[in-house]
Amino acid sequence: MSLVLSAEMKSQIEKKGIPLTEAERQLALFKNGIPPLKLARAATAGDGILQIDADTQQKYRNLYEQSIRSGSLKIMKFVPASGAASRMFKSLEYMVNTYEEISQEVLEKDDEHCRFAKTFIENLGHFAFRDSLYKSMKAEGLDPDEHLASSTYKPFISFTLGTPGLGYSNKPKALIEFHRDGQSGKVSTSLEEHFSEAALYAADAEKRAHLHFTVSPEFEADISHVAETIKKRFSSDGFTFEVELSNQQPSTDTLAVDENNEPFLDKEGNMLFRPGGHGALIENLDKLEADVVFIKNIDNVVPDSLKDDTILWKKVLGGLLINLREDVLTATDRLRNSADEDVLQATAALCEQRLNISLPDEFDALTAEEKRSALLELLNRPIRVCGMVKNEGEPGGGPFWIDKPSMPNKLQIVESSQMDMNEPEQQQIVQQATHFNPVDLVCSLTAADGTAFELDRFTDPETAFIASKSYDGRALKALERPGLWNGAMASWITVFVEVPISTFNPVKTVNDLLRPAHQG
Repeated sequence: MSLVLSAEMKSQIEKKGIPLTEAERQLALFKNGIPPLKLARAATAGDGILQIDADTQQKYRNLYEQSIRSGSLKIMKFVPASGAASRMFKSLEYMVNTYEEISQEVLEKDDEHCRFAKTFIENLGHFAFRDSLYKSMKAEGLDPDEHLASSTYKPFISFTLGTPGLGYSNKPKALIEFHRDGQSGKVSTSLEEHFSEAALYAADAEKRAHLHFTVSPEFEADISHVAETIKKRFSSDGFTFEVELSNQQPSTDTLAVDENNEPFLDKEGNMLFRPGGHGALIENLDKLEADVVFIKNIDNVVPDSLKDDTILWKKVLGGLLINLREDVLTATDRLRNSADEDVLQATAALCEQRLNISLPDEFDALTAEEKRSALLELLNRPIRVCGMVKNEGEPGGGPFWIDKPSMPNKLQIVESSQMDMNEPEQQQIVQQATHFNPVDLVCSLTAADGTAFELDRFTDPETAFIASKSYDGRALKALERPGLWNGAMASWITVFVEVPISTFNPVKTVNDLLRPAHQG
């Protein structure tokens, strides 16, 4: 089948800002399929994952703090914060839509949603938003204590999710009240926790920190307003924040197709486009004006009383990145001035031993000038240092060595959707994995001459993902771009470091806020 796009289709594609060549490439992916990555072996401690001892931790921490004080590098914190909180409350949504009344008898049912709701109700007092919830109920003439006494629980869930009430099912995660200080009673949203983190590890000598949040357009005004309030709160301690907000660009949306791999058309005959996933944010990252960028998800935060491990390891990872960056810049400078054998050998050793870069098979047979050119090309790329946590059952992609001859960077973060789990050998490699990816990155985005890299040059377009979805009751196929920390960074210089599990505290459901790490 060779699809010919109609003039109307081409017009709709162009209005989205999507080049026709890109649309045709996406359609070809649907038609031909996306091959899974072939795993060579799991990355483990000593084989792709660094374990840093206490003395070396202090060395990198000191280097990072020195760089902060000197102001030699612009540091930025980049937080993907586009997600709505609706998934946090999925089971509670089910309960209010299924049961006319939610009594103790309902909560005792042998059903995962009922069990979830029971945990939620029994622990209302432990949620940071409890006071806001009760206040919203009282404003509508409801007495929370009476409802608890009479075991009529539906109002607590309804007022958490909707309006009147907190409206959490239609708010971004950034604006959910995550934590309450046990002494002062101060309540903090996940958004504010990122400001607090930035003040502790990303502020310069003048107590100025730079933050960038990617947000959905419908939430931008609310997040901007709350951010201004947070900035004023920190100003009393002498901190200033330069905050940027950006949206996922419409041009990064992807085409949807029907079961015949033809463009999916809605009832009005218009093409359906879908958000391209977090991999689309590589364009937002590309526009940042910063030398060093920390990346962390909006929901992976803890109260101030538990931030010590997070701050230590942010500085350790940052110091390691700066050390690697200096080594790369020094090697690049030497290569530009000399193709002597000792310089070439030292640079080749740096690539293979510290930077996990595989040299071409024919490298030894190249002339000195060809070796120099090849090494310069391998070094002239962005750098990322990624924290990796020991696998203790949490979900997340993992670090693996891949078998892909065309890729100089064999060390990759691979999601389960990119693996061939029907292949016994690949299954065995997955079972041998010891770590997973908590999305804890620090990146260098500028070249030796200070110019910013064009990040789209370092993606692997073959690592996109096709998912089965539906629209108006009709089946469709949706395309997600290579993930931000997966295929979108596939050709970056990559170093993995083991970090403690205490630095990873995601909130996927509202009941995750009951974990000790979120109770302070």
